[in-house]
Amino acid sequence: MTNSIWNRHFETMPREQMKVVQSERLRDVVERVYYNVPYYREKMQQQGLGPEHIQSVDDLKLLPFTTKNDLRDNYPFGLFAVPMSEIIRLHASSGTTGKPTVVGYSRRDIGVWSEVMARTLTGAGAGKNDFIHISYGYGLFTGGLGLHYGGEKIGASVIPISGGNTKRQLQLMRDFGSTVLACTPSYASYLAEAIEEGDINRDDLKLRVGVFGAEPWTENMRREIEKKLKIKAIDIYGLSEIIGPGVSFECQHQCGLHINEDHFIPEIIDPETLEVLPEGELGELVFSTVTKEGLPIIRYRTRDLTRLNFETCACGRTLVRMNKCTGRSDDMLIIRGVNLFPSQIESVLLEMDETTPHYLLVVDRHNNLDTLELHVEVEDRFYQDKISELQALRMKIQNHVESATGLSVTVKLVEPKTIERSEGKAKRVIDKRKLL
Repeated sequence: MTNSIWNRHFETMPREQMKVVQSERLRDVVERVYYNVPYYREKMQQQGLGPEHIQSVDDLKLLPFTTKNDLRDNYPFGLFAVPMSEIIRLHASSGTTGKPTVVGYSRRDIGVWSEVMARTLTGAGAGKNDFIHISYGYGLFTGGLGLHYGGEKIGASVIPISGGNTKRQLQLMRDFGSTVLACTPSYASYLAEAIEEGDINRDDLKLRVGVFGAEPWTENMRREIEKKLKIKAIDIYGLSEIIGPGVSFECQHQCGLHINEDHFIPEIIDPETLEVLPEGELGELVFSTVTKEGLPIIRYRTRDLTRLNFETCACGRTLVRMNKCTGRSDDMLIIRGVNLFPSQIESVLLEMDETTPHYLLVVDRHNNLDTLELHVEVEDRFYQDKISELQALRMKIQNHVESATGLSVTVKLVEPKTIERSEGKAKRVIDKRKLL
């Protein structure tokens, strides 16, 4: 592998020069959202702000925050800054009330996405001679197509196999000579086990690097994947609201994720006071997109907890690095790459007469894949019903939950008043996955 850099101009730009670029782009995006997005104009006017008040990145702290709820409240296209005739792609991620978070891309946005993903893959050591095996899902989820664009941008041979059908995945991985694997870390672990238990020998594969993201994973998990698959496992970070994958990426030194800060300006805030924290402090990650046309976002609260490192990396990149996220400032779970809020489950149960609003989510990891189990209290009058009727109720709940969340779930019906009550905040989730 090499330590090549895709865009040396921006990725190794001196800090002061980067600040000039960011300030110029910030002034431009603030003016665009002020005049083209009623939501931002109203929020800025409420704070007595106009575009003329934002002259540099030092003024970023004056601007209002944006949250996932703001995207939900403006569903589907209320935060778009260009006419729909200029939007050439729509993607979406799960929301808190069944409504997805919708994101739109102009033609130029797709170009930016391709660029940041080219940086990501080059940072992982990929190049035009590689075969990139993409096992991220394609569709409304941004993972598959994001990696796809980056792979084509660097001139690699892209294999858009998407998820599922593990036996076929391994066969094509061997037959096509795949050298780069792109998927969730849990699916990489699953593939490693499938190789150990199947007919294909690891030595028959040409894999040398993996590009993994879309869910939290640990250093222990990284070491296990690297050992079993005999590859270098590279972490990537992204979220659909900002662009999808490509927001930040590890290089081969694996010492923090380089943020593409000429496109996405990061801040770290105290999630309670909302004040910007000093350099190096742990807090909530906030992003402002300064080159996006379709859905530019100002000070988006990711809810992810991390810290920033502004030192130049051993690879030569001067881009600020973020640590692996240590947790979240809200109650969102990430299960098999899908965002899940307990409130989504609650909304489903509140619509049903047969159940109480008392429930417990148990998240675990078996065979390196996340599992979701839902314990639900049944109303007294229904719990006495025949076993066949309880089974029908269980399937009804399971179908409703899977339809609302997009996640497979195992439902367990329990007697009334058996789920622990709390005088404080109700404990709705037990997450047994080891994230140490």
